[in-house]
Amino acid sequence: MMNAETKASSRTVVGKVTSIKMNKTIVVEVERKVMHPLYGKYIRKSSKMYAHDAENICKLGDVVKIQMCRPISKTKFWKLEEVLNQADKEAVA
Repeated sequence: MMNAETKASSRTVVGKVTSIKMNKTIVVEVERKVMHPLYGKYIRKSSKMYAHDAENICKLGDVVKIQMCRPISKTKFWKLEEVLNQADKEAVA
């Protein structure tokens, strides 16, 4: 039986907020670079993840760190850990 100290930490990723239209939910786009198996060129791939934002503190364009957690809804398996960079109002508009 594992206790809280020996349990491995949950997976965390950094991404950009692309939607804040839902209540207490943000959509985060996470980009990664993958090498093409034949040609060796790096390709950008992105994933869209739904994260729980309990206080609705995120704005469009913010760079955030999200952490994997228990399922909160059908599509939401992540929760907001911290806002790393806040977006400028002029840059988003």
